[in-house]
Amino acid sequence: MKGIQTNSIHGAEYKDSNFNAIHLPIYQTVIFEQPGTTHTSDRGKDLKYSREENPTVRALEHVLSKIEHGRDALVFSSGMGALSAIYLALVEKRNEILLSMEGYGTTIELAEDLERKFDVNVNLASPETSSIIEDINEDTKLVLLESITNPTLKVFDIPEIAKRCKEVDTILVIDNTFATPVLYNPLKSEADYVVHSLTKYLAGHNDVIGGAIIGKDLETFNLWDWRRKLGSIIQPLESFLITRGLKTLELRVKKHCENAQAVAEFLYEHPKVKEVLYPGLSDSPYHRVAKKLFGNLFGGVVSFKIKGKEEEVRKVLNTLKLVFPSPSLGGPESLISWPIISAAKNMPKERREVLGITGNLLRLSVGLENLEDIIEDLDRALNSIGGES
Repeated sequence: MKGIQTNSIHGAEYKDSNFNAIHLPIYQTVIFEQPGTTHTSDRGKDLKYSREENPTVRALEHVLSKIEHGRDALVFSSGMGALSAIYLALVEKRNEILLSMEGYGTTIELAEDLERKFDVNVNLASPETSSIIEDINEDTKLVLLESITNPTLKVFDIPEIAKRCKEVDTILVIDNTFATPVLYNPLKSEADYVVHSLTKYLAGHNDVIGGAIIGKDLETFNLWDWRRKLGSIIQPLESFLITRGLKTLELRVKKHCENAQAVAEFLYEHPKVKEVLYPGLSDSPYHRVAKKLFGNLFGGVVSFKIKGKEEEVRKVLNTLKLVFPSPSLGGPESLISWPIISAAKNMPKERREVLGITGNLLRLSVGLENLEDIIEDLDRALNSIGGES
């Protein structure tokens, strides 16, 4: 079996029969000739209309299925497009959806909308492996978790959760956006499906939005047909850009992780930092399971709490010059976000308190800049505050 870097570069399975071009063309077309010369994709779908199937899109799906060790993949116009198809295809009336209460806010909001409108049950479990396993029962149709939670960077023991799901015939979906296939392949741990926000590390350049579902079986629940009916397929240009970005995936992610580990260690010793949340630190409560799943790479995101209140947070954000205060993650630029006004903005205050998402918490997506420059910028910004606890 080829390695991830080789598959990222050569996995598209596209051969140009007209001009022998090395790179994948952008099939920027809505329609294909029909009938008479109709072509069929390798999954047996007619190439007739790009809302359903497109060669540039299909090439990206080949790469994703290889690097996540799946049988097939579907790509969407966004990560939420992929999650919407998961919900609509897999869940029926009176089914239970089990989510971590620290799941991505819009993922939870959409599930709760389905609960109100379509009589499904949503269980928001404590984001700990033992609590998740305890809450999975015969009524649980779908368990949807992130391999690394956002923003406090907890790590679930996915193989143990998958074992429990198999016992009660529950579908397990893992959002692997933060870990990426470089760190972990959930399908190899018996998850049923993997979803990604391709916008982040897989595209890798903060210039394109996309989402994906990868699995060993996309046919049982007609996921392709749900995408067709929802009209949520990604566009050819975006597919091309993501396919291009994937060619440097392993190199980029390893550097993100290397920089993040060093930044976490720097912040851990900084006098203006109260707490660092990063599974790569040896005293993290998630270090053992992260090492079991990921090996010696622990992700490119570091969260930390400063010694101060919201006024000091604003001062840090306004003092930074290299690191951009902005949402999202996974691009070459270091980005810092304030969860209480971004990812956790719509989360009930009581839930934030339970999860430790406090007003002094910052989430840093560590970029690919020179490490010394990232640390210098953070140090200057942190030293601009008084640092009272």
